[in-house]
Amino acid sequence: MLRQNLQQKLLQKLSPQQIQFIKLLQVPTVSLDARIKEELEENPALEDLSLANQNDPVEEYPDKDPDDTFDHEEKSEDYDEFNIDDYLQDDNLNDFSSKYDKNSDDEEDKKEIPFAVQSSFYENLQEQLDLIPLSDKDFQIGQQLIGSLDDDGYLRRSVTSLIDDLAFSQNVFAEEEEVEEMLKVIQNFEPPGIGARDLQECLLIQLRKKDQQNLVILKAIRIVEDYLDEFTRKHYDKLEKSLNVNSIELKEIIAEILKLNPKPGDSEAVTTKQLQIIPDFHISNKEGFLVLTLNSQNAPELKVSRSYQEMFQHYDKSAQKDKKLKEAVQFVKQKLDSAKWFIDAIKQRQQTLLKTMNAIMHYQYDYFLTGDDRNLRPMILKDIADRIGMDISTVSRVANSKYVQTEFGTFLLKSFFSEAIQTENGDEVSNKEVKSILEECIGNENKRHPLADEKLAEILKEKGYNIARRTVAKYREAMNIPVARLRKEL
Repeated sequence: MLRQNLQQKLLQKLSPQQIQFIKLLQVPTVSLDARIKEELEENPALEDLSLANQNDPVEEYPDKDPDDTFDHEEKSEDYDEFNIDDYLQDDNLNDFSSKYDKNSDDEEDKKEIPFAVQSSFYENLQEQLDLIPLSDKDFQIGQQLIGSLDDDGYLRRSVTSLIDDLAFSQNVFAEEEEVEEMLKVIQNFEPPGIGARDLQECLLIQLRKKDQQNLVILKAIRIVEDYLDEFTRKHYDKLEKSLNVNSIELKEIIAEILKLNPKPGDSEAVTTKQLQIIPDFHISNKEGFLVLTLNSQNAPELKVSRSYQEMFQHYDKSAQKDKKLKEAVQFVKQKLDSAKWFIDAIKQRQQTLLKTMNAIMHYQYDYFLTGDDRNLRPMILKDIADRIGMDISTVSRVANSKYVQTEFGTFLLKSFFSEAIQTENGDEVSNKEVKSILEECIGNENKRHPLADEKLAEILKEKGYNIARRTVAKYREAMNIPVARLRKEL
């Protein structure tokens, strides 16, 4: 039975302006320029005056937390009540680059990184295929095989799927034996190991191209063929018994295997996307005092288009307001609103970034002065959120994607956050200090007898850090350090 009920609910919703600001806040500097260009293309009412030299006063905006919801008055849809003053503004620009980054090197930012002109991984294989005398059918099969390789150079698709692809896409009907024969041809291409279907086949292809008269090579082939699992698990005692070799001979055989390339595709592939880290902040030490500056790229010179303002002004003075004119003005109003919101979001983003980074800098002042990890204080997101009066999620958005350049390196802000660990003296230290000690202990260990997690826990206890073995294992895994057995060397 259907019934109608009237319910009253109290909900919190983010306004479009808040959503836009949240999205802009988590964008790093390296991506901000692309985001601004995208907005400029979509909104003709927004203009970029980055080439102009503007030194007008900066309009101050109050700090706002995007995660604190608040009510907004609904704007009237009655066009007769438009207020032209809301859309008219001076050409004042938010010149944060001159206010916060007087030492910015604009010429350096404009330098372009040259790209090396090289053939791609697939082009290289295609060139080798072109040099082999083949029938049209075999050539098409070869092309299909090359196109089916992944970035590592492996063929991870089944022969049956390749046969189906050839039949449906190229109208080529091939037998399984024909595809297997062409695959053997591809596997003879450079770099060695290309076209393998798994790691074992990849290593064997490379080993079989070496001197087969060499006893070390022959035993390396046997290890890969019959004892690959023992090799990966570093059960060296089993390998010595199975191959009837001593530790010195086994070390030579393993060294030969370690020379092989497990990902042959990577050696030829040209990375078209460059990984660049552009710091959002700069911290410099001026005679014992830290100076924080914001990267000038975070301060675009944006303003609302004067022509769109004049268009709106013309409507405000117009006595005749027919339906078509109202529709046109509705479009202009929408674009003007969007431009204002975007400029406000950019300004608020700059203030939030500076406020958050300034709190982090002062919280970790001794660390930024010296660069010594031992001076890094335990710090969680709540510590900074309480200092700046914003939500934890706001601090998280800033910390997860922003970098700061210091005199001793460039770091992700997230790396400065760490949990507290209590020493035997009752002092609280950062877990980064413990990780640093662990890394040092593992780096100095005897690789023939690497330190187990229990032994590492004992060493830390001797140094005053009462940490359980499972916590040591957690820190070791966080640093991507394998267990003791896998760190063992001959």
